[in-house]
Amino acid sequence: MDTVPLAESSAILILKFLLLYVTFLGTYRLLCHPLRHYPGPLFARVSGIYGAFYAYKTDLHRRTLRDHARFGPIIRQGPNKLVFNSISALHDIYVNDRVTKSRAYLVTQRAPGVYGVFNAIDKQLHQAKRKLVSRVVNKKSLRALEPTINHQIDIFLHQLSLSGSRASLNMTKVFKYLTMDIMGHIAFSYPFNLQTEETHRCITDTTNANYLLNIAMQLPFIAGLRIFNFSCLRALIRGNRYRQSLESAIKYRISQGHQGQHELLYMTDTMAVPDDENASMEAMRNEAIFFLGAGSDTLSSTLSALFHYLSVNRRCYERLTSEIRSTFADKSEIQDGPRLASCQYLRACIDEALRMCPPLPGTLWRQGVIDADKPPLFIDGHYIPPGTEIGVNTYALHYNADYFPEPYIFKPERWLPSHAAASATVKAAFIPFSIGPRACVGKAMAYLEASLVVAKTLWAYDFETTTPDNRKGVEGGVYSINDMLVASHDGPYLCFHPRKG
Repeated sequence: MDTVPLAESSAILILKFLLLYVTFLGTYRLLCHPLRHYPGPLFARVSGIYGAFYAYKTDLHRRTLRDHARFGPIIRQGPNKLVFNSISALHDIYVNDRVTKSRAYLVTQRAPGVYGVFNAIDKQLHQAKRKLVSRVVNKKSLRALEPTINHQIDIFLHQLSLSGSRASLNMTKVFKYLTMDIMGHIAFSYPFNLQTEETHRCITDTTNANYLLNIAMQLPFIAGLRIFNFSCLRALIRGNRYRQSLESAIKYRISQGHQGQHELLYMTDTMAVPDDENASMEAMRNEAIFFLGAGSDTLSSTLSALFHYLSVNRRCYERLTSEIRSTFADKSEIQDGPRLASCQYLRACIDEALRMCPPLPGTLWRQGVIDADKPPLFIDGHYIPPGTEIGVNTYALHYNADYFPEPYIFKPERWLPSHAAASATVKAAFIPFSIGPRACVGKAMAYLEASLVVAKTLWAYDFETTTPDNRKGVEGGVYSINDMLVASHDGPYLCFHPRKG
């Protein structure tokens, strides 16, 4: 008979204990924590839920920028997190052998013991994997990949001709199909044929997975649980069609044996099939997801942003078109080499698009390596207690007016050698591919692909925006991106017609 009152009193006791614990923890983090002197939003200093909330809203990059404007170049964005907004901090964090990748990245681990280039925290393991991948995507190897890239771009241009001059194309989708087709061949020699067929187009929809991973990475206890290791949860997030398309590509590559040994998947250590076939498939799936995402998301975001800015900045559009059409007499002449490299305004436009729309707009978290034999860790002159997560937010740094005057204006001229702003300072604050030993290994390939796509398109076509005014973005026309671990976006909506003359 006393069961109900006993249960009620037990529940009240538990609630009181939780309230006392939360009060004590909040008080400690505000008044006694080693990071108590660093400024930041009150909620952020108390709980990691602050970052998770804005990750949930896909607005963490813009919130970080606003917090820097309010609190200064160093903000406390979590109980154990500091975000910096300076070049000196950038180098102190990412070019420092005493700093390693945060354990928050373990949330992206697909299975125990399965690591990829993106989430390998151990430095030696990461270096070994990076060395294998770099053999495929370094500048020297691009000569072998260029015919594949050009073939897919030719398909892209043909699809533009089929669309008709009045069709309004969502360039986010169009560029995702193009870049994923390129990566399908580079990673597996597998024809996804997304530009011409619908069968595998589900492979481009990684939004849900990236969105949830980004939220989880803001909460260390979720990263520690490694809930995404469960295959049922991954299947629910990505869907069976995604899994089937990915496995089709992997199995196709395996069936080819040692033919064409330049593909990314072949070059990784995952091609050494262990006794456990399921474990091998899981490892290859892990690398494949990284390859496809890293190789396609970066390029599709950059191209989408650049074509948006060209469509709403007529002066830039005309100058770039003139440069390309005066440099090349025929579209077939557009290839990697001195003439393409001489198109300085083309490179300037690509760099400005990368600045305003970084493919990874968030903070790449790092942690100091605990070593009692070494002196304390200092970042930008500030002591960093052991266990603190530190980083520089890419989006906030790229919109820092101290380094990029008029940051909300698309100004390719700032990157031209003849321009006064094209200084070492500007280049040092430019980090779309990060810096240091964990910088993107595919940087050269991304620049080549972007240059070829833009040059060939503007040589053959004129285009104009069909995007309604209310879809042109925020902050005075800035191309709007959402932070879902990678940049997520929509549009621009453009129509293409063959060039005149």
